Amino acid sequence: MAVRQFFDHTSFTYTYLVIDDKTGEAALIDPVKEQLGEYLRCLRELELSLKIAIDTHIHADHITALGDLRERTGCKTLLGNTAQVACATDGLGDGVQIKVGGLQLMTLFTPGHTDDSYCFSLQDGQQRMLFTGDTLLIRGCGRTDFQQGDPAKLYRSLHHILLEFPDETVVYPGHDYRGWTQSTIGEERRHNSRLLLDSEQAFVDFMNNLKLPNPKMMDLSVPANLGCGKVKGDQ
Repeated sequence: MAVRQFFDHTSFTYTYLVIDDKTGEAALIDPVKEQLGEYLRCLRELELSLKIAIDTHIHADHITALGDLRERTGCKTLLGNTAQVACATDGLGDGVQIKVGGLQLMTLFTPGHTDDSYCFSLQDGQQRMLFTGDTLLIRGCGRTDFQQGDPAKLYRSLHHILLEFPDETVVYPGHDYRGWTQSTIGEERRHNSRLLLDSEQAFVDFMNNLKLPNPKMMDLSVPANLGCGKVKGDQ
């Protein structure tokens, strides 16, 4: 098994290619439209068959490559049921096993950043990994002030779902603005200031007072991503 990490410099988005090297089957998590050529080149060079492309949620800061990947590779496209994206191949619920060759990604419904946010757990021998999207970031977490975000729900997703995993669990976030590529649950439990707030109410109050500007591409990205990444002018 292998994990390849791609980075989009415009949106600071990480995309993950999860590979079952025994079968050559692969999945892409949170692909960015502008990076489509890089994904296709990697798949070709490594002689991989892309079976699944997944978004952790409807993104507001970039346009997804889900639709383009399905057209170019024939892969299935998956999003959480809550997103209500009719163009997706299938919707996801909590606790679903997504098979990629001999690997299995487990879905975790983790609302809060948005109402359709999912994380994905993967076990490889003794090593467990979490692909956390915008729910848990390195020394931070996703914002909760648009797309039906809810800080109380995010607190519960963090503390009652993700922090239930063992300390050695590797965390692969959906973004990082400093260039950090991965963390662990133990690191975040000890050093993430938002996880160290002493109560749910303290977390809610903190998140409600961030007063962040909207993502620059939000008005374009959200409608496009509800259409699997199709924008005006696409054939």
